[in-house]
Amino acid sequence: MRSSTMRGNTARFTWTLCQILCEAPYRLTIMPWKKAMLASCGKNVLLQRGCKMTWQNVYIGDDVTVGPNALFLCTRARIRIGSHTMFGPGVTMITGGHRMDVAGRYMNSITNDEKLPENDRDIVLEGDNWIGANATILKGVTIGEGAVVAAGAVVTKNIPAYSIWGGVPAERIGMRFNDETLSIHKELMKKAGFPG
Repeated sequence: MRSSTMRGNTARFTWTLCQILCEAPYRLTIMPWKKAMLASCGKNVLLQRGCKMTWQNVYIGDDVTVGPNALFLCTRARIRIGSHTMFGPGVTMITGGHRMDVAGRYMNSITNDEKLPENDRDIVLEGDNWIGANATILKGVTIGEGAVVAAGAVVTKNIPAYSIWGGVPAERIGMRFNDETLSIHKELMKKAGFPG
């Protein structure tokens, strides 16, 4: 019994060491280049492996973690991510769409220059947000401060502050706090010196 425990501990230690050694080159070489390509990048930002973005149109605040395999597409509009935001793996944000109203043309033949203003609109996350794994956020959406999006949700409309949304299409499924607790939360954050 003891040897299997030792073997398990050795295996866990070896695996952890391998993860650290494999992650170091990414964090030291690739991630700084990715951050430099962003329109703006705050302090303490972690872009995990596999992130793909239209880098020049993405603005990220401080203390943000973007999970692995995120996809942020914004060729004409912008994505603005407020501070203290967390993204699970596989989150997708797309600020654009295709024109479907041009008769006599295939949709894929319509160029970006032929798009209408409503075909591409900014996505804004106001901060202190948690976006669950494989959630999708589409054009023109603003996610209020402190709001949460459940894993797998498809967000097509604005989300109020401190609310919890999930489903396809996403709907409100709850609130993080009741009114009294929200007031306490905001007061405690203010006393701790956090903006908001």
